[in-house]
Parts: sequence; C-alpha cells; structure tokens
Amino acid sequence: MDETVAEYIRRTVLKIPRDEIKTILQKWDFLSETQLQTINFHQIKENISQDVVQLCEENSADIKQAAVLDIIYNHIYPNKRVWSVYQMKKTGEETEFFDLTDFKKKFKRRLRSALKNVTINFREYEDNAIWIRIAWGTPYTKPNQYKTSYVVYHSQTPYVFISASVLKSNLPLLCQALVVASNYHDIREMELRSHSLNSLKDIVFKRYSQNFQTYYPRPLQERNVAPESADLRIIQENRNEKERIQRVNREVFGDGPQPKLEFAQYKLETMFKSDPKMDVLDKKEPFRCLVKFSSPHLLESLKSLAPAGMADAPLSPLLTCIPQKARNYFKIREKKGFFPGSFISP
Repeated sequence: MDETVAEYIRRTVLKIPRDEIKTILQKWDFLSETQLQTINFHQIKENISQDVVQLCEENSADIKQAAVLDIIYNHIYPNKRVWSVYQMKKTGEETEFFDLTDFKKKFKRRLRSALKNVTINFREYEDNAIWIRIAWGTPYTKPNQYKTSYVVYHSQTPYVFISASVLKSNLPLLCQALVVASNYHDIREMELRSHSLNSLKDIVFKRYSQNFQTYYPRPLQERNVAPESADLRIIQENRNEKERIQRVNREVFGDGPQPKLEFAQYKLETMFKSDPKMDVLDKKEPFRCLVKFSSPHLLESLKSLAPAGMADAPLSPLLTCIPQKARNYFKIREKKGFFPGSFISP
C-alpha cells in the first residue's frame, strides 16, 4: 500500500469520533468483520488508526478505497463543510430517463478532457443522492487528496449542492462537467449557502413547509393572578397583543422547525437621501454597506425576536423571505432610473 494512501486513511480515522469509528468502518465494508474484531476500539484514537492502517496494508488498499471512506465520513458529518446550492436549467420542459452509468461516464470524460490529474469517486445513497468526490491535481502534480470538492446531486432534480475545494479555479470545470453529464444546458449559483446540507435540501425541495401544523387559536392563560389594583383593560390589551404577535409569527414562520442557516448577508447600494436644500452631497453616489446577520440557527433566532419583545411583528420581509426566495445573500439596489447607468442592477 502506498504511503500516501496509508497516511490519508490514518488521518480520516482520526477525524471520526471514537464511538463512531467501528460503525463507519462497517459501512466502509473494506475490512472483514473478523479483522474488525481484532481492533480494540477503547484505546486512544492514534492507536486505533494505526491498527486500521495495518489491516488496510494486508488488504492492499488503494486511493479508491481511501476515497470511499472519506465519502462515508462526509455523508455522516456533512456539516463539517460549507455547501452552496446551484440550479441547472434546460432549454425545454422535456424530462429524460436518468442513467447513472451514463452520468458517471460523461462526468469523468468531461473533467479528464480538461485535466488529466484528477481523482473522481462516486457513491449512491437511498434518497437518490449521488455523492461525488473530486481531488484536483495540476498538469504537473498528482491530485491533492486533502483539498477535495464534494458534489451532491439528486437525480431528476435541477439542484446540485457543492462544497468546493480551496482551489476555486477548478469550479468552472466542475460545473461544466455537471451540466454535460446531466443533460442540462446551463447552471447558476443560487446565493444560498450553509453548513447544514439537509436544511438546504429542505429549502429548495420545499420540505420544511411539511412541518407546519394546523393551529386553532385559543386565549392565552395567565400564569399569575393579576393583583386587584391592576387595570383589567391593560391586562386585556397585553393579552391581545401577545395573541397578535403569535398569530403573525405563525403566519410568517409556521409552527414547525426552521431550516438551519448560520447567516444572511445584505449588500446595500442605495442612494443617500437627504433634503436637497441641505446640500449634503455634491454628487449622487450610492451608499455602499454590508450587513450580515449571524447565529448558530438564524431563522429560529429571527422567529423568536417578536415574542421576546425585541422586534415588532411582523419582521421585515427582507428577513422573513429567506426560505421562500431560497437565498441568504442579497443585493439591495435602487430601482432602475434612479441611479446613473453604472449603478443600475442588471
């Protein structure tokens, strides 16, 4: 077994939580059950990784088997990567039968016609998801197995989820190969990114709305008995306001859990508006500003603002439209005709 393959397997095993190593190796199905029984999975991970490498040496593992192990790891822990959503388009509405063998053949041929030194591995999963792992080289160097791109493509859909390598220059080649292999004609980035691959799927496949429940409004029950001196009109007004906020929040967000996004970014290119008499600006120029909202779970955080009294209900559509528009990157510009030509949004 090549030393680089052995080192890659060792590092992959070290990334796995110790309690999950045996399960993932069983999914890998490269080592026999008898071989796995010889490993003490209660020892430190460094020793476990060395034992795994030794067994792989006995089985003459190559980079193909090492790549499959890496795919399995990333499938189980997809949140370790940042994913971007791309949408492909056809010229017509025709639907074609998807042939996986043909897809793989076209994808490999297209990439390797542009770059010889590239490692490509596929793995299919039960939800019609095709996971593709690409390790990129150069015309003069072997593929770098530590700087890989990942693609998750659901057949019969136009959506592709890409976690690109740090080698951004290869992204156009990857997109061209996807378009050719899937018989589409164009591909574009949707300005929707997250660590949570499943949440991105929920948004573009409109699966998150299935969690919404039917709600039957009923008066809120006060936990504490109001003091005799309290004004009943104020109590009723507060109760009505709480019910209104809950109703508006439910109309906007629904009752179910929200897709998990970590941020939303707004790039402003709007005119600075002031009284012409004040003569604040000598010439009309756009006011450029970048606003970014960050949270471990942004949509749930936004959902909680109004009930917590930290924002008015409803929130701005710029914040609540994220799942419906399937994007968390926005450019806000003036309407056409207000800017000079160079500032008009295309």
